[in-house]
Amino acid sequence: MGTGQWVLLAYRIPRQPSTLRITIWRKLDRLGVARLGDGLVALPADARTREQLEWIAEEVGEVGGTSTLWLAAPGSQAQEQAIAAEMRQARAEEYRAVIVQVGALAQARPGERARAVKRLQAELRRIGRRDHFPPPEREEARLAVRALAQEVLAKEESR
Repeated sequence: MGTGQWVLLAYRIPRQPSTLRITIWRKLDRLGVARLGDGLVALPADARTREQLEWIAEEVGEVGGTSTLWLAAPGSQAQEQAIAAEMRQARAEEYRAVIVQVGALAQARPGERARAVKRLQAELRRIGRRDHFPPPEREEARLAVRALAQEVLAKEESR
């Protein structure tokens, strides 16, 4: 893997009110950004990620902050791999949390399990939107949720 293009967002947000900063941070987290420094985040560059960071850059301006968007390439393949590994690890933790939740539902009531399947499927979609470097745990989590869904369906059909 050679170094690819990344879209970087450098931003500053007024310290007060803190809710503005928190809102921007949460939106960046939902995108799965790599935090390269204070007020500097990155995503692998494609049309979608560039547009997403452009929207956040506009929002930063609307709340009285400043931002600049950059297209760049890491200085070395090792740097890019380190950023990708950090992002992959963050998603792996989220997928492991889904797997743990599936396991915890083994003794749950059927209605609770059916609701949990829908919630866990939605959670997998949310994680997938920010999963730029899929870890092996992604497939494990998908299979665990799928098995739970099939089990719930089989119990409903047997009634």
